Amino acid sequence: MKENLLSLPLAIFNPKATKQDHKQWSCLAGSSDALAIAHAIKEHQGPLVIITASTPSAMQLERSIPFFLNDSSIPITLFPDWETLPYDGFSPHQDIISQRLESLYRLSNDQKGVFIVPVNTLMQRLSPTDYLAQQVMLFKTGETLDRNSFRRQLERAGYLHVNQVISHSEFSVRGSVIDVFPMGSDMPFRIDLFDDEIDSIRFFDTENQRSSDKVDNIRLLPAREFPTSKQALGLFREQYLEEFGVNNAQDSILPTVSKGNLVGGIEYYLPLFFEQTATLFDYLQDDTLLMLHGDIQTACGSHWKDINERYEQLRYNLARPLLTPNKLFIAEENLFSQLNQRPRVSLLGDSGKSQSANTAAPFSELTTIALNPGKDDAAEGLRSALEEAKQGKAKLIFVAETNGRRENLIEVLGRSSIRPTNTESFEQALSHDASICLCVGWLEHSFKLTRSLDSLYVITETELLGYKISQRRRRDAKATTDESAVIRNLAELSVDQPVVHLDHGVGRYKGLETLDAGGVATEYLHIEYANESKLYVPVSSLHLISRYSGGDVDNAPLNHLGTDAWRKAKKKAAEKVRDVAAELLNVYAKRAAKPGYSYSINWEDYEVFADSFPFEETPDQTQAINAVINDMGNANAMDRLVCGDVGFGKTEVAMRAAFIAANQGKQVAILVPTTLLAQQHYENFKDRFSQWPFNISVMSRFVAGKAQTKVLEDIELGDVDIVVGTHKLLQDDIKFADLGLVIIDEEHRFGVRQKEKFKALRSDVDILTLTATPIPRTLNMALSGMRDLSIIATPPAKRLSIKTFVQQRQDPIIREAIMRELLRGGQVYFLHNQVDTIEKTAAEIAEIIPEARIAIGHGQMRERELENVMSDFYHQRFNVLVCTTIIETGIDVPTANTIIMDRADHLGLAQLHQLRGRVGRSHHQAYAYLLTPHPKRMTRDATKRLEAIASLEDLGAGFALATHDLEIRGAGELLGDDQTGQITSVGFSLYMDMLEQAVEALKEGKEPSLDDALAQQTDIELRIAALLPEDYIGDVNMRLSLYKKLANCKNQDDIDEFQVECIDRFGLLPDPAKNLVSMAALKIRAKALGIEKIEMHSLGGTLLFSSEMKVNPGFIIQLVQKRNREFKFEGSQKLKWVIKTDDAKARLQKVSALLSEFEQEQLA
Repeated sequence: MKENLLSLPLAIFNPKATKQDHKQWSCLAGSSDALAIAHAIKEHQGPLVIITASTPSAMQLERSIPFFLNDSSIPITLFPDWETLPYDGFSPHQDIISQRLESLYRLSNDQKGVFIVPVNTLMQRLSPTDYLAQQVMLFKTGETLDRNSFRRQLERAGYLHVNQVISHSEFSVRGSVIDVFPMGSDMPFRIDLFDDEIDSIRFFDTENQRSSDKVDNIRLLPAREFPTSKQALGLFREQYLEEFGVNNAQDSILPTVSKGNLVGGIEYYLPLFFEQTATLFDYLQDDTLLMLHGDIQTACGSHWKDINERYEQLRYNLARPLLTPNKLFIAEENLFSQLNQRPRVSLLGDSGKSQSANTAAPFSELTTIALNPGKDDAAEGLRSALEEAKQGKAKLIFVAETNGRRENLIEVLGRSSIRPTNTESFEQALSHDASICLCVGWLEHSFKLTRSLDSLYVITETELLGYKISQRRRRDAKATTDESAVIRNLAELSVDQPVVHLDHGVGRYKGLETLDAGGVATEYLHIEYANESKLYVPVSSLHLISRYSGGDVDNAPLNHLGTDAWRKAKKKAAEKVRDVAAELLNVYAKRAAKPGYSYSINWEDYEVFADSFPFEETPDQTQAINAVINDMGNANAMDRLVCGDVGFGKTEVAMRAAFIAANQGKQVAILVPTTLLAQQHYENFKDRFSQWPFNISVMSRFVAGKAQTKVLEDIELGDVDIVVGTHKLLQDDIKFADLGLVIIDEEHRFGVRQKEKFKALRSDVDILTLTATPIPRTLNMALSGMRDLSIIATPPAKRLSIKTFVQQRQDPIIREAIMRELLRGGQVYFLHNQVDTIEKTAAEIAEIIPEARIAIGHGQMRERELENVMSDFYHQRFNVLVCTTIIETGIDVPTANTIIMDRADHLGLAQLHQLRGRVGRSHHQAYAYLLTPHPKRMTRDATKRLEAIASLEDLGAGFALATHDLEIRGAGELLGDDQTGQITSVGFSLYMDMLEQAVEALKEGKEPSLDDALAQQTDIELRIAALLPEDYIGDVNMRLSLYKKLANCKNQDDIDEFQVECIDRFGLLPDPAKNLVSMAALKIRAKALGIEKIEMHSLGGTLLFSSEMKVNPGFIIQLVQKRNREFKFEGSQKLKWVIKTDDAKARLQKVSALLSEFEQEQLA
C-alpha cells in the first residue's frame, strides 16, 4: 500500500471556514474512528477537541488514537469529570482535580494538541479563564526565590504544608530544601536553594523520598478549581447568603466554609467563589476544531435529565442547600447553541444517515475473522483477505496489545501457516513491502479500508482470538489469584527468612549468588543451616524450595546438614498426614452423600440481574461468582469461603448467589455480626433487588414488637424471600419454610455458641461465608479442601491503596493527620478502644484541633443512641468520630478516608486489617495512622503485627495478612492439636504438598508413601549458562519469584505463558534466559518419559531412567545397536552418550532431538 495513509477522502475545513460549517463523516466502522481522528490531527493545524457521548468511549479513544498517530510530540489529553454524581456530598480525588486543571491550562495554551471531553464534563460550568492564568506559578533554576513569600504563595493557592509530601497540592519546607507536589504534574519536585537562589530542581519518589533526575523549570497550578484566599471566602459568604438567605439554623455549609474549612462536595458551590463562571468553550482558542463522537444529543439530554432529577431529590435538605442546575451546568439547548457557533465534524458509525454535508468513509466491519481452532482450517475466515494480500491487492496488519501478546499471536498464526512480518508501528507496517505485518498497540476493533488501488485490513488480537484480553495491566502473571500459591510463592522472601528444602530441611535464606560452576555462570540460592552450615541450591532446582510458614519464623527449627533428623521429621509428618487425608476423604464423602439441592439456573433472568450491576467485575470477582454458580448447580451442598479485602466486591458475589436461590423459590438468610451492618446490608439488598418481586426483610434489635412478629410469621409462611439479620436469625423460634442458602458475613466476629449453630446449619443448606481476614484455622480448613476457597485480590478500577503509618503518639502527628483530611472535606475515625477514657480523649482532640466537629461512639451506649451517632457521622454532621472497635464491622462512610488507631499495639491483626478497611471506600487516597507507645513498651508479637499491616499497603492484602497471622501465631490445628507440631517441623507449604498427594493416593485406593508424596522432578545438567541475568531483571526478589514460577510450570503452555510474561515485562530474553526456559521445557518432557536425570558435557553424558520408565525398551535396545558409536548401556537403567559435543547450544538441541525420538515410542 504505497498511497499516503492520511490522504483519506475525509474533508477538513480550510482556514477560512465559517463558524456554522458542519461536516459529517459516516460509516466509521470498528476502530476506524480513531484512524479518522488521527487523519484530522495531521491535517488540522490547531488544537482538536473531541466531544464523546460517554466516558468509556473517551477512554477508548485516548488509548487507540496514539496507535494511528504515532507522534509523541502531539499530546492527547483526557479531560475527566469529577467522577461524582451531581450534587454529591463528597469531593473528587486530588489526582482528578490535578488532571482537570492541567487539561484547562493546556487547552488555552497549547498550539497543537488533542483534548477528549465526555459530554458530561462539557456541561459543567468552570472557573473563569483569568483565574487559572493569574494563579499559575513558574520557577527556573538560577532564579531568586524567597522561602517565606513562596510559602505564602502556595498557601494562598490552596496548597497544604505537611512534614512529608505524599500527594498532589502538598508542600514542605526543611531549611534550604522545599518539596512540592504541583497540581498538573505526575511527579513531585525537590527545590534546593543556595541562599535565595534556586540551585537545582529534581524529581523525587514519594515512597522512598529519594530525589532523581534534574529539570530546569517547574510549573505550579492552583490546588483547586476555585480560590481559597480570605477574599474568595468573603465573596463566597456574600453570594451564599444572597442565594440562600440568612435564617437557616440547620445549614452546615456556610459555618464550615466561613471557618476556612471546605466541606465534601464543595465543588458544587463553585460559582459562589467567582463573580462569573465560564464554560469549556471560553477556554478554546480561535483555531480549535470540534469533533463530535457518537450520539451527543441523546447523551446530553440524558445527563441533563439526571441532573434535574438529582436536584429534585436533594433540594429539600436544609443542611445542604443546592444551587439550581442552570448555575452549575450548561442546559441542553444552550450547549448546542454554543456548539453551532464553531466549525465541527460529527463522527458517525455505520448508522450515519446521508446528508448534504456528509462524507461516507470507505470503512467496513470485519465480522467473520475470528480463528476457529475446531475446524480443519482455523483461519478460514481470513482466507479471502490472505488471497488478496498474496495477489498484491491488500495489506493485512495484525495488532497485538503488548510485546508478550505479540509473541503469542505469532505462534497462533503460525499454526495456520500465516507468518506476518514484525514492525515497530502502524506507520512502519503501512510502508513496509511485506503484505502481512504485525505490530503492537492498543486497539479494540478490526476494520477494512477500501482504497482505489487496494484494501487495508486492520485486525485486532481481541477479535481474531474471539475473546477480550481483560488483563490490560499485568499484575504478576495471571489476572486471577491462585489460592495456595499465595502462601507458597517466594516473591516476598527476604534475607534471613526460613525456607524448606525438600531433601535437607529448614534453613535460612541468605540471598541469591552467581557462582562459576565448571566454567559456566549459574545463580544459586544460599541457604544457611544449623551450626552455620551452608548449602548452595541451583535455581534449576528451585522446585525443591518452599517458604517456611505455619510457625514462629524467628524460632524456626533449623536442621543440621548430614544427619537423618530431617528424614525422620518428614516420615513422622507423612504418617500424620495420612490420618488427616483419611479424615478429609470422610468429610468429602459426607458432603457428597448429603442431600444438597441442585439449582437449575434461569440464565435469562440471571443475565438481566447481572447486567444491572453498575460496575465492571474484577477478574477475581468473576472467578468467585462462577465458582459459586458451579457449587449451586451441583447436587452436593455448597460450603465456600470468599476472602476479599473490604470494598472489593464480596457483597456482589453474595447477591448473585441470593438471586439464584430466591429466583428458584428458596429462602436466603444473611447473617451479620452487628445491627448497624444488618441495616446497611438490608438497604443495599433492597436497592440491588428493586426491580425484582422478592420480599426482603431485616431481623435485628431495631425490629421489635409487632414488626418482628410479622417478620417471623412471614419467614415461616415462606412470604420472606431474603432476610438479613444478626444472631437473632439463629434463635430457636425462627422457622424457615424452605431455607436454601445461608450467607455469613465475617464469621470470625461471631461467638462460639453462634458458630456451633453454623455447624448445624451446614448439614442442611448451602453456606457462603464472606470475610476480609479469615482466622488461621478457617484459612487452614479452606486450603486443605474441607471448605472451598475463592480469593478476591484484584481491586476495583481506580481504587487507591491505603497509606499506612506506624508512629509514636504525638499531638502534631494527630493534628496533621486530621487537618489533612478536614481540609479536603473528609472525615476521620479516631479509634480509642477504652470506654472509661474515651471522653477525655475526645476532649484532647478538640483542644488539638478546635476546627473539628467531634462525636463519640462506643458499644456501651444505648443501641438507638449509637445508631443516631453513626447516622449523623454518615451524613457529615460531624467530621471526627472518636470511637471503639464498634466500627469494625460498621456501615460504609465514603467520605471517611483517614483512620487513626490509638494504642494500635493492643489490636489483633484481623482487627487492624478490618479497621483499616473502614477507610478507602471511594476514589480518595486513604490514610491509616497506627499510634503506638515507645517500642520498648510493646511486645514482640505486637511489633510484628504492626510491621505486617504496614508492609501490606497493597490492595487485596487481606489474604496475605491471614498468612502473616499464620506465621505470627503458628498454624494451629487442622483437625486436631497434634497437627501443630507437624506443621511446625516441616512448614506449612510442604505439609500442604504432602496432604494433597496423600488425598490423591487414597482416592485412587493406594496407600500414600513418602516417596510418592515428594516425587522428584527430572534433574538436567548441560554445562550451559542458564539464568535470568541481573542486567535483565535487577530486582532479586523478582528473579527469585520468576525462578520459582518456572520451576512450578507443569506443561508447555505454562512455559509459553512464562516466556510471554518475561518478554512483556522485561523485553526480549537474553541467551542465558532462553537457555533457562529451554531446560525447563526439557525437564517437563523428560519427566513425562520417566527420565530421572540427564547430564551432558563436552565429552558426552548420561541419561538415567526411573523405575517407571515410559519409553518402549525395545526401541532403546535398537537405538544402542544401530548407533553404537553414539550410545552405550551402563547398567539396566542408564544410557550413556559417548559422542563429544563442545558447543553448549548443540547439547540442548541433541537432548531435545533424543526426547523427540523417545516421545514417538512413548508407552501409554
